[in-house]
Amino acid sequence: MPRFLIEVAHNNTKADCDLAVNIFKSTGSHFLTNADFGCLDGVHYAWINVEVKSKSEALLIVPPPFRDKTKVIRVKKFALEKLNKTLRPSHK
Repeated sequence: MPRFLIEVAHNNTKADCDLAVNIFKSTGSHFLTNADFGCLDGVHYAWINVEVKSKSEALLIVPPPFRDKTKVIRVKKFALEKLNKTLRPSHK
C-alpha cells in the first residue's frame, strides 16, 4: 500500500498551537497521538506517516479546519542497490 507523509502547518503563536491540539483532541483524530510536532523548536508543523490508498484518503485523516494548510506527499524507501536505476529515469 502507498505511504504518505502528511504535513500540517499552523501559525507561530501559543494560541494557534493550543488551538491545533484542541481541534485534534476534539475530533478524536489519531493524528494527534501519532504525529510529531516541531513547535518546541519553533517549527510550527506536525508530521505523520500513513499507509493509505491515495492522497485524498490521507487528507481525510486531517481535521477539516487544517486541510487547507496540509501537504500530502507520497514517499517511498529505495533499496541502495536499486537507487540509481530507480531515480534516474524520472530525473532527466
